[in-house]
Amino acid sequence: MSDNPRYAIYYTPAPEHPLTVAARAWLGRDAFAGCSPMASGGFVATATNQIRGALTRAPRRYGFHATLKAPFRLKKECSVEVLERALRKFVAAWPSCPIGPLKIDLLGGFFALVPVNPAPTLQGLASCIVEEFDRFRAPLSQVEFQRRLCSQLNEIETTHLVQWGYPYVFDCFRFHMTLTDRLPAENQPVVRRDLDTVFGSLLCEDYSADALSLFVQEHSGADFVVRSQFALRGPTLLREAV
Repeated sequence: MSDNPRYAIYYTPAPEHPLTVAARAWLGRDAFAGCSPMASGGFVATATNQIRGALTRAPRRYGFHATLKAPFRLKKECSVEVLERALRKFVAAWPSCPIGPLKIDLLGGFFALVPVNPAPTLQGLASCIVEEFDRFRAPLSQVEFQRRLCSQLNEIETTHLVQWGYPYVFDCFRFHMTLTDRLPAENQPVVRRDLDTVFGSLLCEDYSADALSLFVQEHSGADFVVRSQFALRGPTLLREAV
């Protein structure tokens, strides 16, 4: 099971968007270009390259994104081609969802970009994606399930984990685009200043979730990359499978 690919349905801006470009430099990896690392240095002004590499290990592996359907393995009777056809059909029925301006926030010890204002239609989109595409998801292995339980989940989150394979869905969903690992409190101020320098000028745009991206992790330990991307409200393939 661990050698089978994992797929995830994420939101991420277009590869040429300034926010994507900034995140690519910050994380040191481009999910649209596969696993090729970006050159170190550049945008980060006060944190050393070594510190930056350590504090972005997890988000670098997953790529710049907001989770809509968390990583899952396909059922044996399903194929990724069938999954992509279902995505084509789904986006044809959904308009883009407003996100609005973003802000840098601290969530459980890690920094992320989150909407400034509540986005109920975005939560509705995420909930529909969780339900619609759960038919493709293979059950969690016992190891995967126990790993999630180590996150000190509450009763509702545990129920979601059992039913949907991920705890942070429906009422527990919060749209966010992760920028760092969890950080000690003493490191947070300097990292926050660096993030303000990198992303501050990009956050006032009126963002919208205008496309769904299918990410793939080819094997355990591999980085997630964008396989394909579809525009909402129309079966337009924005990006071919890598």
